[in-house]
This record gives sequence, structure tokens and C-alpha cells, in this order.
Amino acid sequence: MLNFTFLGTSSGVPTLSRNVSGLAIGLDKSKDWILVDAGEGTQQRIQQARLSLQQLKAICITHVHGDHCYGLIGLLASAGMNARKQALTLIAPQAIQDWLNITAQLTDLYLPYPIEFIDVETLLEQPHQLSEMLSIQTHRLHHRVPSYAFSLRASRSQQKLDSEALKTLGVPKGKAWGDLQNGQDIEFNGQILNSQQFLSTSTQQVHAIVAGDNDQPELLHTACATADVLIHEATYTQDVLDKVGTAPMHSSAKMLATFAEQAQLAQLILTHLSARYHDAKGSEKIKKEVQQFYSGKFWLAHDFDQYHLDADGKLTQTAQAQHAFAQPTSTDE
Repeated sequence: MLNFTFLGTSSGVPTLSRNVSGLAIGLDKSKDWILVDAGEGTQQRIQQARLSLQQLKAICITHVHGDHCYGLIGLLASAGMNARKQALTLIAPQAIQDWLNITAQLTDLYLPYPIEFIDVETLLEQPHQLSEMLSIQTHRLHHRVPSYAFSLRASRSQQKLDSEALKTLGVPKGKAWGDLQNGQDIEFNGQILNSQQFLSTSTQQVHAIVAGDNDQPELLHTACATADVLIHEATYTQDVLDKVGTAPMHSSAKMLATFAEQAQLAQLILTHLSARYHDAKGSEKIKKEVQQFYSGKFWLAHDFDQYHLDADGKLTQTAQAQHAFAQPTSTDE
């Protein structure tokens, strides 16, 4: 139901292998997509991933630090230069709107489409229905500046035909069944069969949480109770965090893994890695630390890795960068 394409997985600064934060999320059977965070260079990653700015439905910004938002204004300008006319939803801290307004004044920025701004604080209690299939809610995190996580709930309703009842009545398969499935009443053996009597509606829903920078994963405990997957930073291993200290206010792989185990999360994607972990040896350190404290399935995201969350809540990796250390991992494998 949900498709994830990682556009940037580095913390702080880009490197040759990883750009700073950006995540594209799409829905099955739809060209529409949303973007969570837009670090510098995100629009180039969008082009490389063959995503269309015309189909971009919304942008969600987790917090105001540059590695999560410095690519936003250039992206918006490019969308305008590409003749976008459709309104774009921007869900972000109020400071992002202030920054956008000031930049527009100082740089003569013109956008030929409206920006529908939603302050993240307004979605803490009441989710925003972005489309018929997708809603977005926010959760407060703990960082040097106000930071937020986004709960994305995708739902799909299907009408199922009561085939056993139709067989009992002797209604032959074919056009009659098709008409009933489409909500049309039919005549059979002199009787009018009401389609609604033979249809039942089932709704499937999946829940993904995408978190901004955060040194207290436990703040998401309640939200994760219904989550199928959590996407969260793991900037350091614990030994490095102990040396760096608490000032950066980031999570270690151990902190995240310990929380995920306690919350009984089935699936976890780690991102926002410090540059010291961008090679195979560094990524292996992150991976081993997670395995010590978490028994579920997890992945270390790399730029251009793609994942699919199906209607049953199962996450699979559908495309991955050409790095041996980007393999999905489970302690029971």
C-alpha cells in the first residue's frame, strides 16, 4: 500500500554515497507521492529517482535544521519553473513558513501555484486527511529544536461479493455477478436482487511512522502500538555517542534497537547515519549493535533503496543500492 524511496540517508552533511535527509512515499496504484524532509540536493535526487514534481502531493518537514530543509525552496522554485499549477500542501513547523516568506521577498521568488501550509502543531491531536486513502498525524520528539514524527495511515476499502449466497440462489457467474459487484441491482427469476444485500465492505489499513531527529525514541511508544514500521535515525553507535556526549541530541543504534524491542515493533528502518558509518565497515558496526538488542527485522537504508509495505503490513525491499551492507537483516535468519 505504501512505497518508500530513500533520497538521502546521511546526517549533517552529504557524502559521495549519501545525500542528506529526504524520503519519497507513494501509494499503490497512484502516481501521487509525498516528500518527508528536503535536505540540500533533494531535487537532484528526485530527478535521479524519476519522480515527478507535478505529482508531488505534499511536503512534510520534521524540523528546521538545514540537513532536513535547505533543499526545500529550490525544489519549490523548480516546480514553478516546470509549470506546476496545482496547490501543494506543506506540513512543517511555523518557522519554515516564515523562512519561505522572507526568502520569497528577498529573492523575488515567484510560485505560480498556491502553498497550503499546515503547522505541524495542529496535527498533534487531529490527523489531516491528505487524500481518500492517506492521513497524516504528528508526534513531538526531543531534539535541539522542535522536531516531529509523521504517522502515515494508508487505508483501502474493498467490496466483497457474497458468492456463497449467490450460488445458493442459483445466480450464474458472469454479467449478473459483475453488475452486483458494481453496485447495480439485477432481476433474477422474477425477483429484484438488491446489490447491497450481497456486498460487504472490508477495510485494510497500514501505519508507518517517519521520525525526525530524536534522542528519546520512547516518546513514540504510544504511536508505535499500531505501527507496522518505524523509520528512525540511528546517527551513532553507542560507544561513539558516549564520546560525543548528549549535546547533539541524536539516537544511537542501541537506543533505537532497545526501544523497538520493548515496543515489540516488527519492522524497523534505520537512516540518518553519521558519515563515519557510510562505508561497509561502518554500516556493519551499526548492524551488529542493532542485532544485540532487537529481534525483529531491520534494514539500514541507503540512498535510492526502495521498500514496499503491503496491505498485510509486511515490509519488503524492492530495490537497493549496490552495496553488500544494505541487506535486510533479522536476528532469526
